[in-house]
Amino acid sequence: MQPASPAIRSFFLDGPAGQLEALLNEGAPSATHAGLVCHPHPLFGGTLHNKVVFHAMKALNALGMPVLRFNFRGTGLSEGEHDNGVGEVEDVRTALDWLDGEFHRPIVFAGFSFGAAIGLRAAGADPRVTAVAGLGTPVGAIEDRSYDFSFLETCTKPKIFISGSRDQFGPKPKLEAMFAFAAEPKKLVIIEAADHFFEGRLREMREALEAWAREVVQHPAKTS
Repeated sequence: MQPASPAIRSFFLDGPAGQLEALLNEGAPSATHAGLVCHPHPLFGGTLHNKVVFHAMKALNALGMPVLRFNFRGTGLSEGEHDNGVGEVEDVRTALDWLDGEFHRPIVFAGFSFGAAIGLRAAGADPRVTAVAGLGTPVGAIEDRSYDFSFLETCTKPKIFISGSRDQFGPKPKLEAMFAFAAEPKKLVIIEAADHFFEGRLREMREALEAWAREVVQHPAKTS
């Protein structure tokens, strides 16, 4: 008999700009960590149902973690209005508060694109978060948007950055420059022929994230 799939809970978080739509993929009772995954830019179709976000959730959930996804303010059924990445940092903190209150376990964070840029800022400075992952990290200027990653220079948590070699929003030279000044421990994974959305390469992204997360959970002192 196949084991039952973990249950999914649908609910709302009490955020600073109103309620935030959320989904929790429940984990194993023995889980030592919880996970949080943040979605890409909401003004360009990003939601908690994004394919990259879904596969990142599955990577963490495969290790038994309960994993929370939520919609940023003004997205889906979440209340409030888009705040150009300012208020969204508080949305991430709201999600971290909920996970901490619900499970009282260390948290592993993963964010895709806008979710990486915003989530890394909040999670990197939060002592409840023990490791962080940036997927398709948007290091290149995108129209009128540009993100500052200088805070990574003092973030000593285990970090992984997974991007495609053809990422149109994260040119490899800029990604490597950002990675160079980020504090140790850190890891950079470039998936050949993958674009920003890992189209056709989602399995490789998921496997890379899962392997790193397993190492973080089991041997945190050795992660690099």
